[in-house]
Amino acid sequence: MEKVLEVRDLHTSFFTHVGEVKAVRGVNIDIYKGEAVGIVGESGCGKSVTSLSIMGLVPFPGKIIKGEIYFNGEDLLKKSEKEMQKIRGNRISMVFQDPMTSLNPVYTVGDQLIEPLKVHKKINSKEARKQAIELLKAVGIPDPERRLEQYPHEFSGGMRQRVMIAMALACQPELMIADEPTTALDVTIQAQILELLKQLRGEYNMSIMLITHDLGIVADLCSRVIVMYAGIIIEEGTTREIFYEPKHPYTWGLLKSVPRINMMSKRRLVPIEGQPPDLLNPPKGCPFMPRCRYAMEVCREYCPGLYSVSETHRAACWLLDPRAPAVAGWDKEEVSFK
Repeated sequence: MEKVLEVRDLHTSFFTHVGEVKAVRGVNIDIYKGEAVGIVGESGCGKSVTSLSIMGLVPFPGKIIKGEIYFNGEDLLKKSEKEMQKIRGNRISMVFQDPMTSLNPVYTVGDQLIEPLKVHKKINSKEARKQAIELLKAVGIPDPERRLEQYPHEFSGGMRQRVMIAMALACQPELMIADEPTTALDVTIQAQILELLKQLRGEYNMSIMLITHDLGIVADLCSRVIVMYAGIIIEEGTTREIFYEPKHPYTWGLLKSVPRINMMSKRRLVPIEGQPPDLLNPPKGCPFMPRCRYAMEVCREYCPGLYSVSETHRAACWLLDPRAPAVAGWDKEEVSFK
Protein backbone atom coordinates (compact mmCIF):
# COMPACT_ATOMS: atom_id res chain seq x y z
CA MET A 1 0.00 0.00 0.00
CA GLU A 2 1.09 3.54 -0.74
CA LYS A 3 1.97 5.53 2.38
CA VAL A 4 0.54 9.07 2.40
CA LEU A 5 1.63 10.28 5.84
CA GLU A 6 4.51 9.17 8.05
CA VAL A 7 5.10 10.80 11.44
CA ARG A 8 8.25 9.79 13.28
CA ASP A 9 9.18 10.54 16.92
CA LEU A 10 7.17 13.77 17.05
CA HIS A 11 7.66 15.96 20.14
CA THR A 12 5.64 19.20 20.51
CA SER A 13 5.76 21.40 23.60
CA PHE A 14 4.22 24.65 24.84
CA PHE A 15 6.59 27.01 26.64
CA THR A 16 4.41 28.76 29.21
CA HIS A 17 5.29 31.11 32.09
CA VAL A 18 5.16 28.13 34.47
CA GLY A 19 7.31 25.82 32.36
CA GLU A 20 7.36 23.46 29.37
CA VAL A 21 4.13 21.55 28.75
CA LYS A 22 5.13 18.40 26.85
CA ALA A 23 1.90 17.97 24.87
CA VAL A 24 3.14 15.36 22.36
CA ARG A 25 5.96 13.00 23.34
CA GLY A 26 7.36 10.70 20.66
CA VAL A 27 4.33 9.99 18.47
CA ASN A 28 4.65 7.70 15.41
CA ILE A 29 1.80 7.49 12.87
CA ASP A 30 1.44 5.90 9.42
CA ILE A 31 -1.56 6.58 7.17
CA TYR A 32 -1.99 4.82 3.83
CA LYS A 33 -3.79 5.95 0.69
CA GLY A 34 -7.57 5.66 0.88
CA GLU A 35 -7.75 4.55 4.53
CA ALA A 36 -9.46 6.24 7.47
CA VAL A 37 -7.55 6.22 10.77
CA GLY A 38 -9.15 7.27 14.05
CA ILE A 39 -7.15 8.92 16.84
CA VAL A 40 -8.99 8.67 20.16
CA GLY A 41 -8.42 9.61 23.78
CA GLU A 42 -9.76 11.96 26.43
CA SER A 43 -9.38 15.74 26.22
CA GLY A 44 -5.78 16.95 26.58
CA CYS A 45 -4.14 13.71 25.41
CA GLY A 46 -2.41 15.37 22.43
CA LYS A 47 -4.75 14.48 19.54
CA SER A 48 -5.37 18.00 18.24
CA VAL A 49 -1.77 19.14 18.87
CA THR A 50 -0.58 16.22 16.72
CA SER A 51 -2.85 17.33 13.87
CA LEU A 52 -1.76 20.98 14.18
CA SER A 53 1.88 19.84 14.14
CA ILE A 54 1.25 18.01 10.85
CA MET A 55 -0.35 21.12 9.34
CA GLY A 56 2.39 23.42 10.66
CA LEU A 57 -0.18 25.39 12.64
CA VAL A 58 0.97 24.93 16.24
CA PRO A 59 -0.02 28.21 17.97
CA PHE A 60 2.34 30.31 20.08
CA PRO A 61 3.88 29.48 22.55
CA GLY A 62 3.94 25.98 21.06
CA LYS A 63 6.90 24.55 19.17
CA ILE A 64 7.82 21.28 17.49
CA ILE A 65 10.92 20.17 19.41
CA LYS A 66 11.95 17.26 17.22
CA GLY A 67 10.65 14.63 14.85
CA GLU A 68 9.94 14.06 11.18
CA ILE A 69 6.67 14.43 9.27
CA TYR A 70 6.71 12.98 5.77
CA PHE A 71 3.86 13.61 3.34
CA ASN A 72 4.29 11.55 0.17
CA GLY A 73 7.99 11.38 0.96
CA GLU A 74 8.45 15.13 1.54
CA ASP A 75 9.54 16.26 5.02
CA LEU A 76 7.02 18.95 5.98
CA LEU A 77 9.17 20.22 8.85
CA LYS A 78 11.86 21.32 6.39
CA LYS A 79 9.47 23.37 4.28
CA SER A 80 9.13 27.15 4.52
CA GLU A 81 5.85 28.84 5.45
CA LYS A 82 5.32 29.79 1.80
CA GLU A 83 5.75 26.15 0.72
CA MET A 84 3.36 24.99 3.47
CA GLN A 85 0.71 27.46 2.27
CA LYS A 86 0.74 25.67 -1.11
CA ILE A 87 0.11 22.34 0.67
CA ARG A 88 -2.52 23.41 3.23
CA GLY A 89 -6.04 23.38 1.81
CA ASN A 90 -4.68 21.91 -1.40
CA ARG A 91 -2.98 18.53 -0.81
CA ILE A 92 -3.78 18.34 2.93
CA SER A 93 -7.02 19.85 4.21
CA MET A 94 -8.47 20.19 7.69
CA VAL A 95 -11.99 20.27 9.10
CA PHE A 96 -11.95 22.03 12.48
CA GLN A 97 -14.15 21.38 15.53
CA ASP A 98 -16.36 24.47 15.47
CA PRO A 99 -17.34 25.76 12.01
CA MET A 100 -18.71 29.00 13.46
CA THR A 101 -15.24 30.06 14.63
CA SER A 102 -13.52 28.62 11.52
CA LEU A 103 -15.68 30.45 8.97
CA ASN A 104 -15.20 34.22 8.67
CA PRO A 105 -18.51 35.88 9.67
CA VAL A 106 -18.03 38.97 7.46
CA TYR A 107 -17.53 37.06 4.17
CA THR A 108 -20.16 35.07 2.31
CA VAL A 109 -19.80 31.30 2.13
CA GLY A 110 -19.20 31.73 -1.62
CA ASP A 111 -16.25 34.07 -1.07
CA GLN A 112 -14.67 31.60 1.34
CA LEU A 113 -15.19 28.64 -0.99
CA ILE A 114 -14.04 30.42 -4.14
CA GLU A 115 -10.79 31.84 -2.68
CA PRO A 116 -8.90 28.51 -2.23
CA LEU A 117 -10.03 27.38 -5.69
CA LYS A 118 -8.58 30.53 -7.28
CA VAL A 119 -5.37 30.40 -5.23
CA HIS A 120 -4.54 26.70 -5.60
CA LYS A 121 -6.14 25.80 -8.94
CA LYS A 122 -5.26 29.08 -10.71
CA ILE A 123 -8.73 29.42 -12.27
CA ASN A 124 -10.84 32.52 -12.94
CA SER A 125 -13.75 33.70 -10.78
CA LYS A 126 -16.45 32.35 -13.11
CA GLU A 127 -15.00 28.83 -13.15
CA ALA A 128 -14.30 28.95 -9.38
CA ARG A 129 -17.93 29.91 -8.72
CA LYS A 130 -19.14 27.04 -10.88
CA GLN A 131 -16.94 24.57 -8.97
CA ALA A 132 -18.07 26.04 -5.62
CA ILE A 133 -21.70 25.37 -6.56
CA GLU A 134 -20.80 21.78 -7.45
CA LEU A 135 -19.01 21.36 -4.11
CA LEU A 136 -22.07 22.53 -2.16
CA LYS A 137 -24.18 20.07 -4.15
CA ALA A 138 -21.68 17.29 -3.39
CA VAL A 139 -22.02 17.83 0.38
CA GLY A 140 -25.82 17.89 0.22
CA ILE A 141 -26.61 21.59 0.59
CA PRO A 142 -29.86 22.42 -1.26
CA ASP A 143 -30.24 25.47 -3.53
CA PRO A 144 -26.44 26.00 -3.70
CA GLU A 145 -26.63 29.05 -6.02
CA ARG A 146 -28.59 31.00 -3.39
CA ARG A 147 -26.65 29.60 -0.41
CA LEU A 148 -23.39 30.72 -1.99
CA GLU A 149 -24.42 34.35 -1.39
CA GLN A 150 -25.31 33.84 2.28
CA TYR A 151 -23.20 34.40 5.40
CA PRO A 152 -22.20 31.68 7.94
CA HIS A 153 -24.76 32.86 10.54
CA GLU A 154 -27.55 32.06 8.05
CA PHE A 155 -26.64 28.36 8.13
CA SER A 156 -27.49 25.77 10.78
CA GLY A 157 -24.67 23.97 12.64
CA GLY A 158 -24.92 20.91 10.41
CA MET A 159 -24.96 23.01 7.23
CA ARG A 160 -21.92 25.01 8.42
CA GLN A 161 -20.05 21.77 8.96
CA ARG A 162 -21.00 20.68 5.43
CA VAL A 163 -19.59 23.98 4.15
CA MET A 164 -16.33 23.27 6.03
CA ILE A 165 -16.16 19.81 4.42
CA ALA A 166 -16.84 21.36 1.00
CA MET A 167 -13.95 23.80 1.59
CA ALA A 168 -11.72 20.91 2.65
CA LEU A 169 -12.63 19.01 -0.53
CA ALA A 170 -12.26 22.00 -2.85
CA CYS A 171 -8.87 20.97 -4.25
CA GLN A 172 -9.43 17.18 -3.92
CA PRO A 173 -6.79 16.68 -1.19
CA GLU A 174 -4.90 13.44 -0.70
CA LEU A 175 -5.34 13.68 3.09
CA MET A 176 -8.17 15.20 5.13
CA ILE A 177 -7.67 15.79 8.86
CA ALA A 178 -11.04 15.99 10.62
CA ASP A 179 -10.71 17.29 14.18
CA GLU A 180 -13.90 16.45 16.12
CA PRO A 181 -16.05 17.16 13.03
CA THR A 182 -19.35 16.22 14.70
CA THR A 183 -18.85 17.46 18.29
CA ALA A 184 -21.38 20.32 18.23
CA LEU A 185 -24.00 18.45 16.18
CA ASP A 186 -27.02 16.42 17.25
CA VAL A 187 -26.96 12.67 16.58
CA THR A 188 -29.07 12.82 13.41
CA ILE A 189 -26.77 15.38 11.78
CA GLN A 190 -23.73 13.45 13.07
CA ALA A 191 -24.93 10.38 11.18
CA GLN A 192 -25.42 12.43 8.00
CA ILE A 193 -21.92 13.97 8.23
CA LEU A 194 -20.34 10.53 8.81
CA GLU A 195 -22.22 9.06 5.84
CA LEU A 196 -21.03 12.00 3.76
CA LEU A 197 -17.39 11.44 4.80
CA LYS A 198 -17.63 7.73 3.92
CA GLN A 199 -19.14 8.54 0.55
CA LEU A 200 -16.57 11.22 -0.31
CA ARG A 201 -13.69 9.03 0.83
CA GLY A 202 -14.83 6.37 -1.64
CA GLU A 203 -15.30 8.87 -4.48
CA TYR A 204 -11.97 10.66 -4.10
CA ASN A 205 -9.87 7.72 -2.71
CA MET A 206 -8.90 10.19 0.00
CA SER A 207 -7.16 9.32 3.26
CA ILE A 208 -8.85 10.54 6.44
CA MET A 209 -7.29 11.18 9.84
CA LEU A 210 -10.26 11.42 12.24
CA ILE A 211 -9.61 12.95 15.66
CA THR A 212 -12.36 12.30 18.18
CA HIS A 213 -13.26 11.09 21.67
CA ASP A 214 -16.41 9.39 20.32
CA LEU A 215 -15.70 5.68 19.86
CA GLY A 216 -19.00 5.16 18.03
CA ILE A 217 -17.87 7.46 15.22
CA VAL A 218 -14.57 5.61 14.96
CA ALA A 219 -16.34 2.23 14.73
CA ASP A 220 -18.50 3.53 11.90
CA LEU A 221 -15.84 5.21 9.74
CA CYS A 222 -12.33 3.96 10.51
CA SER A 223 -10.44 0.80 9.60
CA ARG A 224 -7.63 1.47 12.08
CA VAL A 225 -7.51 3.12 15.52
CA ILE A 226 -4.76 4.87 17.50
CA VAL A 227 -5.34 5.42 21.24
CA MET A 228 -3.46 8.34 22.82
CA TYR A 229 -2.91 9.16 26.48
CA ALA A 230 -0.78 11.91 28.06
CA GLY A 231 0.89 12.79 24.76
CA ILE A 232 1.91 9.26 23.74
CA ILE A 233 0.38 6.39 21.77
CA ILE A 234 -0.56 3.62 24.18
CA GLU A 235 -2.33 1.27 21.73
CA GLU A 236 -2.95 0.93 18.00
CA GLY A 237 -4.59 -1.69 15.82
CA THR A 238 -7.44 -2.42 13.45
CA THR A 239 -10.88 -1.28 14.57
CA ARG A 240 -11.86 -4.89 15.32
CA GLU A 241 -8.73 -5.48 17.41
CA ILE A 242 -9.20 -2.32 19.46
CA PHE A 243 -12.92 -2.89 20.05
CA TYR A 244 -12.90 -6.65 20.62
CA GLU A 245 -9.33 -7.55 21.69
CA PRO A 246 -7.95 -4.45 23.47
CA LYS A 247 -4.76 -4.98 25.45
CA HIS A 248 -4.22 -1.76 27.42
CA PRO A 249 -6.11 -1.03 30.67
CA TYR A 250 -6.79 2.52 29.46
CA THR A 251 -8.49 1.20 26.31
CA TRP A 252 -10.51 -1.18 28.52
CA GLY A 253 -11.62 1.82 30.55
CA LEU A 254 -12.60 3.84 27.46
CA LEU A 255 -14.70 1.00 26.11
CA LYS A 256 -16.39 0.28 29.44
CA SER A 257 -17.39 3.93 29.81
CA VAL A 258 -19.32 4.01 26.51
CA PRO A 259 -23.13 3.68 26.76
CA ARG A 260 -24.69 1.11 24.40
CA ILE A 261 -28.25 0.47 23.27
CA ASN A 262 -28.12 -3.20 24.28
CA MET A 263 -26.88 -2.37 27.79
CA MET A 264 -29.12 -3.60 30.61
CA SER A 265 -31.14 -0.68 31.96
CA LYS A 266 -29.76 -0.94 35.52
CA ARG A 267 -26.09 -1.50 34.62
CA ARG A 268 -23.93 1.50 35.51
CA LEU A 269 -21.25 2.91 33.27
CA VAL A 270 -17.76 2.34 34.64
CA PRO A 271 -15.76 5.60 34.81
CA ILE A 272 -11.97 5.80 34.72
CA GLU A 273 -11.06 7.04 38.20
CA GLY A 274 -8.47 9.75 38.74
CA GLN A 275 -6.95 12.44 36.52
CA PRO A 276 -4.42 12.43 33.65
CA PRO A 277 -0.84 13.34 34.63
CA ASP A 278 0.50 16.88 34.65
CA LEU A 279 2.45 17.27 31.38
CA LEU A 280 4.54 20.06 32.92
CA ASN A 281 6.24 17.20 34.77
CA PRO A 282 5.40 13.89 33.04
CA PRO A 283 5.98 10.72 35.06
CA LYS A 284 9.06 8.68 34.26
CA GLY A 285 7.05 5.46 34.28
CA CYS A 286 3.79 4.54 32.59
CA PRO A 287 1.61 7.70 32.54
CA PHE A 288 -1.54 5.65 33.24
CA MET A 289 -0.05 3.98 36.34
CA PRO A 290 -1.81 6.13 39.02
CA ARG A 291 -5.22 5.30 37.52
CA CYS A 292 -4.55 1.63 36.69
CA ARG A 293 -5.90 -1.10 38.97
CA TYR A 294 -3.35 -3.56 37.52
CA ALA A 295 -0.28 -1.34 38.08
CA MET A 296 2.96 -3.00 39.18
CA GLU A 297 6.16 -1.50 40.64
CA VAL A 298 7.83 -1.60 37.21
CA CYS A 299 5.06 0.68 35.88
CA ARG A 300 6.13 3.40 38.33
CA GLU A 301 9.79 3.32 37.32
CA TYR A 302 9.84 2.56 33.58
CA CYS A 303 7.62 3.57 30.67
CA PRO A 304 6.84 0.49 28.54
CA GLY A 305 7.52 0.37 24.81
CA LEU A 306 4.92 -0.86 22.33
CA TYR A 307 4.59 -4.66 22.47
CA SER A 308 3.48 -6.35 19.23
CA VAL A 309 0.32 -8.39 19.72
CA SER A 310 -0.07 -9.12 16.00
CA GLU A 311 1.18 -7.66 12.71
CA THR A 312 -1.34 -4.82 13.03
CA HIS A 313 -1.84 -4.56 16.81
CA ARG A 314 0.56 -3.01 19.39
CA ALA A 315 0.12 -1.81 22.96
CA ALA A 316 2.38 -0.09 25.51
CA CYS A 317 1.69 -2.07 28.67
CA TRP A 318 3.91 -4.10 31.01
CA LEU A 319 1.10 -6.67 31.29
CA LEU A 320 2.13 -7.85 27.81
CA ASP A 321 5.62 -8.73 29.03
CA PRO A 322 6.06 -12.53 29.26
CA ARG A 323 7.11 -12.12 32.92
CA ALA A 324 3.93 -10.23 33.91
CA PRO A 325 1.08 -11.92 35.79
CA ALA A 326 -2.05 -12.81 33.85
CA VAL A 327 -5.05 -10.56 34.54
CA ALA A 328 -8.69 -10.87 33.54
CA GLY A 329 -9.39 -7.20 32.94
CA TRP A 330 -11.27 -7.48 29.67
CA ASP A 331 -14.67 -9.18 29.43
CA LYS A 332 -15.95 -9.56 25.85
CA GLU A 333 -19.46 -10.37 27.04
CA GLU A 334 -19.58 -7.42 29.42
CA VAL A 335 -18.58 -4.93 26.73
CA SER A 336 -20.18 -6.18 23.52
CA PHE A 337 -20.60 -3.80 20.60
CA LYS A 338 -22.86 -6.12 18.61
